Amino acid sequence: MLLCIDCGNTNTVFSIWDGESWLCNLRTSTHHARTADAYFTWFSTLINHYGIKLNITDVIISSTVPRVVWNLRVFSDRFFGVRPMVVGKPECSLPIAPRVDAGTAVGPDRLVNTAGAFDRHGGDLIVVDFGTATTFDVVAEDGAYVGGVIAPGANLSLEALHMGAAALPHVDITQPDKVIGTNTVGCIQSGVFWGYVGLVHGICDRIRAEYDRPMRIIGTGGLAPLFAQGEMLFDVIEDDLTMHGLKVIHAYNKELA
Repeated sequence: MLLCIDCGNTNTVFSIWDGESWLCNLRTSTHHARTADAYFTWFSTLINHYGIKLNITDVIISSTVPRVVWNLRVFSDRFFGVRPMVVGKPECSLPIAPRVDAGTAVGPDRLVNTAGAFDRHGGDLIVVDFGTATTFDVVAEDGAYVGGVIAPGANLSLEALHMGAAALPHVDITQPDKVIGTNTVGCIQSGVFWGYVGLVHGICDRIRAEYDRPMRIIGTGGLAPLFAQGEMLFDVIEDDLTMHGLKVIHAYNKELA
């Protein structure tokens, strides 16, 4: 069994691949001070709840929060006797190396999404990931990550608005019934929802114009289905793209071994 761990700025997801299907997707908040023992207590409790018989033989980690990697390494080694692959480390090879400016460190999440998207859809892609940040990853014809765009995430923008303007409430992101809000909550929801629809449209149009060839747009991340409502933002929505990318990178490294 392969344990894939995707550690983002907000949440960390553990998924188990048994060679044929994903057995579970377990989500917890990301916290750099969480110990290996605490991870195992949480993890084993949910595994027992779902009645999954574990036989973890491999672990691969992608983390945008470097401080948590040590405890995830200890978790893997102590409880499964496995040295994990860590995306972005020299010992973890990529199917196609990124082509970016010399000295640029590309986020592991973007490398993983690139690998997963190329495996499923080929090249000439824009991968839009709605996470803590909203990222746009450009995947070349041969599957290389060749750059992209980083914008504040929708929830982060809402939080900043609430923190910076004391009179404005914190609201949930949803598609409003109309663009012109007739109350404060409706105005904020319209601004965030339609603002991000415009952001995706605008950035993808500019990327396509600069790239100068046809490109498909792949949406992923928890808010992708919401922002696709009523708009042709994406050609495909992939809810498990990151985990698939981790599986692809793991398989590539096993073939090299």
